[in-house]
Amino acid sequence: MLPRARRRAEDFTGPGSALKKLGFLTIGLFDPAEPAAGHESTLRIIELGEQLGFDSAWLRHRHLQFGISSPVAVMAAASQRTSRIELGTAVTPLSWENPLRLAEDLATVDVLSGGRINPGFSVGAPMHFDTVREALYPHTAEAEDFSHSRAERLAGFIAGEPVRELSGKDGVVEEFSNRVEPHSPGLRQRLWYGAGSLRSAQWAGQAGLNLLSSSVLFPDDDAGDSPDFAEVQAQQIRAFRAAHPDGGRARASQGLVVIPTDSASREQEAKYRAYVQERTPRTGEPQQAGAKRMMFAPDVIGTSDEIADALLAHAGYLEVDEVAFALPFSFAEEDYVQILTDIAARLGPALGWRPRSNR
Repeated sequence: MLPRARRRAEDFTGPGSALKKLGFLTIGLFDPAEPAAGHESTLRIIELGEQLGFDSAWLRHRHLQFGISSPVAVMAAASQRTSRIELGTAVTPLSWENPLRLAEDLATVDVLSGGRINPGFSVGAPMHFDTVREALYPHTAEAEDFSHSRAERLAGFIAGEPVRELSGKDGVVEEFSNRVEPHSPGLRQRLWYGAGSLRSAQWAGQAGLNLLSSSVLFPDDDAGDSPDFAEVQAQQIRAFRAAHPDGGRARASQGLVVIPTDSASREQEAKYRAYVQERTPRTGEPQQAGAKRMMFAPDVIGTSDEIADALLAHAGYLEVDEVAFALPFSFAEEDYVQILTDIAARLGPALGWRPRSNR
């Protein structure tokens, strides 16, 4: 007898019918006194993800913190230790980047990986900008444009749009291109935008990008005092597809924190539930973040069948057929091994997913 959640997943039609792509997201923490160990742990987790059949592994981008500050470099390393799993960023804040240089780095890693890179990015001023503006943009802070035009520049460079008029030979040896090199065909179609508001989701659709919708959203003012996270997320995904040239076929991914406990030890489960309990109060009402309101999704913990039932009742989840489940922060590597193993072996199949090797 199949688990109840799996029977229900297979009965669905339309978006959310059965999970087609299963991914995970990691922050890649490390000890500042010994950073190599944390980065090696992240690479081992990605290798494990491939062995378990995951479709994708995503790296959270963290500047001036004890997490991954250079996910492009980590993706390059992971690309040489894996052969199938796709590698993404969720997300790179473009306010820290020069779009032309980033385009070169991303295209290089995409070529090295055999076309497996999924760059995700966002725009807006850097977090705590006042504390870094003199180090980041000592002479140009006031002139920097952190709007969607920065993302449009990156997408254009990656697509192969001309950067300048100069091209061809200059002298006997030097030869120049007028576009970003190497050019990686198909990379433009694998660009993702991390949208948290209705307006940004619509813009991502209009720009022909893919959509990353995470566990943090910014509801519109007309959403009421106590909006439902799942409904707000579903509305944003629908608005994205309505604006996208591909319509209902446009790719959108959901990223919630899910913690299956099927094979967890008693000590692990106690730690996991304490983690969730500490984070749950912030999910009750939207939090004020400057001029915006910020919503946090509750973490989903339980057996794989319990998590599957919760997801199949989640309006946001029902709008997608691919996910990048976020691994909890600050857990040990053995915890991530247990969580990923349960997701691949139990939760994924309960949602109708099959490992790539079985398709």
